[in-house]
Amino acid sequence: MFYRTAESVSPKHPDKLCDRISDAILDAYFKEDPNARVAAETCGGHGVVFVTGEITSTAQDIDIPAIVHRIAGDDVEVHTKIVKQSPEIAQGVDTGGAGDQGIMIGYACDETPEMLPREVVLSRRLNKFIYNKHPFDGKTQITIAPNGSIDSIVASFQNVSHDELEKLVKDFIKKEKLNGKLELHLNPAGDWNQGGFDADTGLTGRKLIVDNYGPRVAIGGGCYSGKDPSKVDRSAAYMARRIAVDYLRKRKAHNVLVRLAYAIGYAEPLEQTVIIDGEPEEIEGYDLTPNGIIKYLDLKRPIYEKTAEYGHYGEGFDWDK
Repeated sequence: MFYRTAESVSPKHPDKLCDRISDAILDAYFKEDPNARVAAETCGGHGVVFVTGEITSTAQDIDIPAIVHRIAGDDVEVHTKIVKQSPEIAQGVDTGGAGDQGIMIGYACDETPEMLPREVVLSRRLNKFIYNKHPFDGKTQITIAPNGSIDSIVASFQNVSHDELEKLVKDFIKKEKLNGKLELHLNPAGDWNQGGFDADTGLTGRKLIVDNYGPRVAIGGGCYSGKDPSKVDRSAAYMARRIAVDYLRKRKAHNVLVRLAYAIGYAEPLEQTVIIDGEPEEIEGYDLTPNGIIKYLDLKRPIYEKTAEYGHYGEGFDWDK
């Protein structure tokens, strides 16, 4: 056992604003066209938001600037550059193949009801606890000592004074019945009022560890937000989580890691491994083609903006159940 640390960022963090915009664009297309091919990337900061990517769809009149303004505010300037999906990529996806190569990781453990590492769950709960009272840009971080007690808590939130933040964190500690050293670092660089796109730039896919399972668990590398489920970066990662949850329950395991790997244009995975409490075996009983995953999890729905807020696992989505 060793020290374990994880962080969480609020939905108003600049990177999360970009994730939310990209996924809101995907949802807007899916509301009109469930077969849309979407790969939307957002970069924002200092009064300007730029949306680019590849979208092929029958949907008409999707107002991307209106989506950006709803999430980022009316005072940002919006620029877009959208083109259709490359025909060379499309020819492989149209026949049911994966939209890209890559490795997707799924994980589940018995440490928490969310089947996620405890440090991930606690940092996220603390973030939500503060954000629900002060919906601004912010970060939280929790370190767990080798004996399982809480070693330290970090919280930095826009427009929240040190004293108010201390009260909130102590209320959270009491609510969660936490014990340990409990060293607090609250607005450690001083109170701050400039956040979000006013203070920093953001980019889709820059909070991958927050989106996944925390730094304890390796990730495949691809981001999720803004991508329709023909991209296995997203759909196969969700399926890997579902498989991990299934194996955790039926084997009554402590932790399960799933590895899937794909080649662009090829439907079947090149690797389908599940590691149950350290023992690897081949996954059986699932259709792991992109079309099979999409059908099984019903992924051609406008469900994605919510996934971009606090992470894609442990939030009650279908792949968690």
